[in-house]
Amino acid sequence: MTKALDSAALDQIFLAARTFNKFTAEPVSDNMLQQLYDLYKWGPTSLNTQPGRVVFVRSAEAKQKLMPALMPNNVEKTMAAPVVAIVAYDTAFFEHMPTQFPANPGARDMFANNAGLSADTATRNSALQGAYLIIAARALGLAAGPMSGFNPAVVNEAFFPDGCWKANFLINLGWGDPSGNRPRGPRLAFEDSVVMA
Repeated sequence: MTKALDSAALDQIFLAARTFNKFTAEPVSDNMLQQLYDLYKWGPTSLNTQPGRVVFVRSAEAKQKLMPALMPNNVEKTMAAPVVAIVAYDTAFFEHMPTQFPANPGARDMFANNAGLSADTATRNSALQGAYLIIAARALGLAAGPMSGFNPAVVNEAFFPDGCWKANFLINLGWGDPSGNRPRGPRLAFEDSVVMA
């Protein structure tokens, strides 16, 4: 039987974790980003589709490409973050299905021949993978600031001009500076969010 995580781990990942708006100046190394990927890639996706793709934006040049897509209130914190993860999805994710889900030889064609199913699967599962990235970042001691306050079309034009990848949402990453945290917002009560059927 798998043992539950201890309270310190639960605090770090969920209970005391925060959405960070400010980070220290300490950089996030290539090795840390590799560790991050090697952890979050194990999160489940439907039929092991793994449509999620990530661009880790770190250079000043890349941040300048990203800036016009940001809503005004997200510019300062995003430009100051050591890393900005563009969580995207590969519209042709199904081309990897023969190796990633060999249990179903027809899986590739199921998606390739159904644009609606493919689009829904890519959007839903890349969002899941972005959530796994946030959890993995917290588990590794990084702070995360996810956001959807940006123009995806501008990001797609700047970073994915061939149209194969599409932006889903952004996550600022780094070593957290709690001085930028707002008061924590409340969460809905169990009875307001859950139905027992």
